[in-house]
Amino acid sequence: MKIVPDTSVIIDGRITELVKSDKLQKADVVIPLAVLAELEYQANKGREIGISGLKEIVELQNLSKEGKIYIHFHGKYPSKDEIEYGRIDSIIREVAEETGATLFTSDKVQSQVAKAKGLKVFYIPPLHEERELEILKYFDEKTMSVHLRQDCKPFAKKGKPGKFKIVELSNEKLTEKKLSDITHQIIEYSKRDSDSFIEIDRKGVTVIQLNNMRIVIARQPFSDKFEITATRPIVKLELDDYNLDEEVKRRLSNYHRGILVSGPPGSGKSTFSQAVAEYLYNLGAIVKTMENPRDLQVRDEITQYAPLEKRMELTADILLLVRPDFVVFDEVRRGNDFRVFADMRLAGIGLIGVTHANRAIDAIQRLIGRVELGMIPQVVDTVIHIVGGEIKEILELEFTVKIPHGMEEADLARPVIVVKNFYTKKSLYEIYTYGEQVVVMPISEQKKTPLQNMAERQLKHIIERYGGGNAKVEINKNSANVYVDEENIPRLIGKGGKTISSIEKDVGIKINVLPIKKEHEVIPNIIKRKKNIVLKVGKSYSGRNAKIIADGKTILTKKISDQGDIKIDRKSKAGNNIIDVIASGMNIVVRIK
Repeated sequence: MKIVPDTSVIIDGRITELVKSDKLQKADVVIPLAVLAELEYQANKGREIGISGLKEIVELQNLSKEGKIYIHFHGKYPSKDEIEYGRIDSIIREVAEETGATLFTSDKVQSQVAKAKGLKVFYIPPLHEERELEILKYFDEKTMSVHLRQDCKPFAKKGKPGKFKIVELSNEKLTEKKLSDITHQIIEYSKRDSDSFIEIDRKGVTVIQLNNMRIVIARQPFSDKFEITATRPIVKLELDDYNLDEEVKRRLSNYHRGILVSGPPGSGKSTFSQAVAEYLYNLGAIVKTMENPRDLQVRDEITQYAPLEKRMELTADILLLVRPDFVVFDEVRRGNDFRVFADMRLAGIGLIGVTHANRAIDAIQRLIGRVELGMIPQVVDTVIHIVGGEIKEILELEFTVKIPHGMEEADLARPVIVVKNFYTKKSLYEIYTYGEQVVVMPISEQKKTPLQNMAERQLKHIIERYGGGNAKVEINKNSANVYVDEENIPRLIGKGGKTISSIEKDVGIKINVLPIKKEHEVIPNIIKRKKNIVLKVGKSYSGRNAKIIADGKTILTKKISDQGDIKIDRKSKAGNNIIDVIASGMNIVVRIK
């Protein structure tokens, strides 16, 4: 049998497989020089498909030496223009026609064109096979990523986002040949498997999505040595696992809002975004994703789009025609990504973007200069910051005209973006223009001057002399807050306010008399989850320190989260104690300072 393999079956190793399985015996394999030229061209550009294809031809030569097949080359060597402008398939068909051979291909278009010309064609469809890949041997159920580098021992990152360790996998150093064999197997499998694909292939680097695993293969000149990095998600969570209150869920499901999910690399941003996408789908929304590379692990009903013709703005144009309710835009990094994000958001699509940032405010700063300052709150009004797989901070943006914090003259009023804590509504930053510069100003507690401290001590002495007991004094610009025990308030104010008025006259400042906040106890709402126990005490107590007490004994002292709850790991000592307390029927109280 005389056959002509095209580039597709050479790259994915189908001919050697047919020979080794005795399905193709003593065949005359005619390799067009155009195939060799294209593989050489791709290999010279540092692309793995070219390197993998050349290795396949070497393997065919070895099979020829063993007498299992006959191999020779035929046809003309194509010009550079013919290679770059995609005329290789046409030249391959010409070789099949000249030699009267059967064309072997895994390319549907090539197959149909050859049939239209009346050629004999053997089409080999892509296969979905469960094969034991070498790279999989380095993984177990706790492995987040595997790192293979030439002349180094293989190591893995094991654990979960925010809590992992580096583990050596072998004492044997990896050779270039070993890495090359693993790479060839990965390339071959990605060509066969319908759920795998080559996402990026550039000089010195190839990015492959292998089922739920993302593999980055780097060679010289891009990297100093041959290396393979494989990452895969080990945790898939639902939105309920994040203990979000209904107010946050309503914000996530409101398509009038633009949301950024931020965090450092490996913090669990994509895991959270996947949970949000599936939550929105379960609410009955049409959800799509924009990814480069496509590695979100979402249900089959959620379509994942890559950059169309390597341009994400073209993908956005298509999405506007598809009309989804929500789009999850993964990996918003470059300036153009933010511009596409802004364009889609202003078009009215519910948008959730994922971006790298060490702090929540840094995610907002990445928009500055890429989106007009006054438009930022319309593009993004919420930032959810994730570290170690947990939501650490939620910010909301508000646009107003005011005098910036720290300025006093009325003529300095200007448009200001106020960045607030979502739960406490406390202003944390102000963003505004000052001259030609954009200022991101943190609003911090101002330190008291020595003069202020002296004035507070003097006022405290006066208040205590008038029967205020053990008072606490805070002096602001034009007034003072005086905190006293509740039973001392009537004595300090006096009949008709005469006492406090007299004090105000003596010190020359307005005085507000307030009760001292004392410790009090709250009976929490206890929610038992798979991995933790959540004690809900209410958002009004967020940020305050609390003691968890059972049967008069303190189990744990912990700060209340912005959501107004206390989360305790079930496997911790405190978690075990609380489970025992619940089982015994004893009451649990939270004493809030």
